[in-house]
Amino acid sequence: MLTALFGGTFDPIHYGHIYPAIALAKEVGLTKISLLPNHIPPHKPQPEATTTQRLAMLNLAISDMPLFSIDTREILPQNLTRPSYTIDTLQQWRHQHGKLSGLAFIMGQDSLLNLPTWKDWKILLNYCHLLICRRPGYTENTTDNELQAWITQHQTTNIHDLHNFPAGYIYFAHTPLENISATEIRQNIHNQQSCKNLLPPKVWHYICEQGLYNAKKN
Repeated sequence: MLTALFGGTFDPIHYGHIYPAIALAKEVGLTKISLLPNHIPPHKPQPEATTTQRLAMLNLAISDMPLFSIDTREILPQNLTRPSYTIDTLQQWRHQHGKLSGLAFIMGQDSLLNLPTWKDWKILLNYCHLLICRRPGYTENTTDNELQAWITQHQTTNIHDLHNFPAGYIYFAHTPLENISATEIRQNIHNQQSCKNLLPPKVWHYICEQGLYNAKKN
């Protein structure tokens, strides 16, 4: 069985996370996606919501979606003093589940193009497949020759490769282009604009109740 990890700050989780993940699961035959909230993301601004609040929003968002679960390893107390490096998480997951278990890591095209800034990025595929979701304004190709050669070497269009091998492939999925970002949502809320159509209703209600991102109760 192929399991997928979907990492992010989820500050907050929104339909731009959820809809492509559901479409991806249907496309490649995933029965389980574990959402992986980061504690200290090395490549993004620090979250505005607390770890407890982000976790609460995740639980509310997936409460009626059995496809999703939550992997809290990066926000455990013993990990709260250091950045969340994907390679460390993948190595830990692989050690726990063994060499033969299928694992995929979901990322957007924007993150893929940023990969050379990640810790030990060239060995990520030793531990997982990469499933790439489309993002508005991004293409499959990059001007970074080293990264492009690495992508070309490992890319597959055959879904069976993802299930027949535990790791090692890059697959570009045909997921919907959702032009939604957490940054935009936070900014809109700061400006007292409603974002209720961009988030699961339970998450929007929680944001308003908690006054997150300066939201007003409605």
